Amino acid sequence: MKRLIFAGVLLLASGSVSLADGLFWVVGNRATGKCNIVTSNPVIIGDIRFGDGPYKSRADAKLARSTIRACPAVTPDEEKDEDGTN
Repeated sequence: MKRLIFAGVLLLASGSVSLADGLFWVVGNRATGKCNIVTSNPVIIGDIRFGDGPYKSRADAKLARSTIRACPAVTPDEEKDEDGTN
């Protein structure tokens, strides 16, 4: 019975990882003092201060980043660079 439960948990965990494709998170980076938008679920250790999300689109993540107090305002140059990378 324990093996069956363990196998079910592993199956659910692997399925939920594949569902994370196409999602966005807002991550606060303590080292740079900025908030970045990433496409993988952040692990909160080291310089990562917080992770917020997931969001279904990059536009939703940008809107959320603008409402988080810990995130400094993004300059137009930074936003242009960010849009060009993905």
